[in-house]
Amino acid sequence: MAVRICAVEDIKLGKAIRVKVGDDAIAIVRTKADKVFALDDKCSHGEISLSEGFVDNETIECWAHGAKFSLETGEALTLPAFEPVAKYEVIIDNGDIFLEIDAD
Repeated sequence: MAVRICAVEDIKLGKAIRVKVGDDAIAIVRTKADKVFALDDKCSHGEISLSEGFVDNETIECWAHGAKFSLETGEALTLPAFEPVAKYEVIIDNGDIFLEIDAD
């Protein structure tokens, strides 16, 4: 099931926002290269919101402890995190961002 999140232009280049879809907090990230990604909005190292982190190319860095995650895969790239975060499929349609969410 695809869920509309917002317009692409609602997110500044090189920034992230936090959205809630059901009970899930998700970080929606728009890179400076104008690519959009979606990951769980919780660092796998602690209870820190990734959407408040620093976007650099196709990574996001947790502001609290410096762990970096791949926006492409959710993989933890640096310590102290070693577990990945979940990644969501992003669909862009007519300038709107949709996420593909499993309907359980």
